[in-house]
Amino acid sequence: MTTSKTTPQRRIPAWATAFGPQIIIALILGLGLGLLAKYTGHTKDTPTGLGTTLATLGSSYISLLKAAVIPLIFFAVVASIANLAKVTNAARLAWQTILWFAITSAISVVIGMALGTVLRPGAGTGQTAPPEYDGRTGDWWSFLTGLIPSNFLGLDATTKVAEGGDVSTALSFNVLQVLVIAITVGIAALKVGAAARPFLDFSAATLSVIQKILWWIIRLAPIGTVGLIGNAVATYGWDTIGALGKFTLAIYIGLALVLFGLYPILVRSHGLSIKQYFSGVWPAVQLAFVSRSSIGTLPLTQRVTERNLGVPSAYASFAVPLGATTKMDGCAAIYPAISAIFVAQFFGIDLTLTDYLLIAMVSVLGSAATAGTTGAVVMLTLTLSTVGLPLAGVGLILAVDPILDMGRTAVNVAGQALVPTIVAKREGILDAELYNASRLGDPFNDEFKADAEVRQDAPASV
Repeated sequence: MTTSKTTPQRRIPAWATAFGPQIIIALILGLGLGLLAKYTGHTKDTPTGLGTTLATLGSSYISLLKAAVIPLIFFAVVASIANLAKVTNAARLAWQTILWFAITSAISVVIGMALGTVLRPGAGTGQTAPPEYDGRTGDWWSFLTGLIPSNFLGLDATTKVAEGGDVSTALSFNVLQVLVIAITVGIAALKVGAAARPFLDFSAATLSVIQKILWWIIRLAPIGTVGLIGNAVATYGWDTIGALGKFTLAIYIGLALVLFGLYPILVRSHGLSIKQYFSGVWPAVQLAFVSRSSIGTLPLTQRVTERNLGVPSAYASFAVPLGATTKMDGCAAIYPAISAIFVAQFFGIDLTLTDYLLIAMVSVLGSAATAGTTGAVVMLTLTLSTVGLPLAGVGLILAVDPILDMGRTAVNVAGQALVPTIVAKREGILDAELYNASRLGDPFNDEFKADAEVRQDAPASV
């Protein structure tokens, strides 16, 4: 009798394929390559091969993200509005939901601006504004007129004349205009009724495809991180590292104040248990921290909102998906507020009271355009361009974006579950028994699921 021996196959260690370690490795590699490029002669005027490669990697990754922003915003907003058809008393619930989205975002923006002003994360770098910066600042009139779509696609055209006389035209999307168009189309489809069903089905299917593509792009983040952090270090040197470190700390302090300060106050002020809220929402918060995608976490967020926090399914199916594309206290409140102040301080630009008010307004309104997975790119570009700050700050800040995005997304998801819970409590449709149920064991096993479904049928329909 012969025995055959099987040679064990060598497998890649689990930590090497996990997203978190990949990002850490990418940061270290990007830092090393950036310093190498810096000290082998790379400058803006005399770029080296390594420096150019790093810049290309970073800019290409940002371009991939930007390419998915517009279709994601349009179809996600249309799909969320379409869910209103399933809700009784929809207009009142929709208004209450949007109002509380705005309230929490406004408070978060104030926290972010206060931290940016007090901690001054971008001060003392000695950098000056890029040569292309013309010193303009934002104004209210430009912001308000920018909300009015100039065409159905929300396209902006910019024509440039080169020194040799060559004329080039570049097309770009105005994110807020696309948002206005998406809201209008969604409401119109809702009013049309059954005749619009094929269009809404198409929108939902398209959204699913876009989400899958975006997840593939997210998985490329380590490569983009190498290019972004490497280019930032090669361009600005050691000053970048210290400033970005202070910036990261300021962001996480702001996120902690919102998650563990503002949210508990709101929960308690509505007569609900803080412990039950956190224990109920925590599975979604954990997944959001790891995945860095509000839309990727959406199924679990909706599940815990219904089964742990006691929000009726009919209302949660509208509020939670809408929140996954518009409720971004991390990406669209704390983040742009501190980021705009950081960029101004980094390049030695003084902000006026009007600039601060514009930052607050853009952050609150622009939160509806953050799209769940690309909020950093959208909000950075939107805020900096509206206030009139150098867009070079986008590439600078996105160098550390993967680290920031984990905490930002966790706060986003916690807020996306919080607002429906508050509104349901205020409207008297929250299942208090389910909200206060024990969280011992696995909340998603079959026994809990059956119990939750029985309880979910008990209260009156929304």
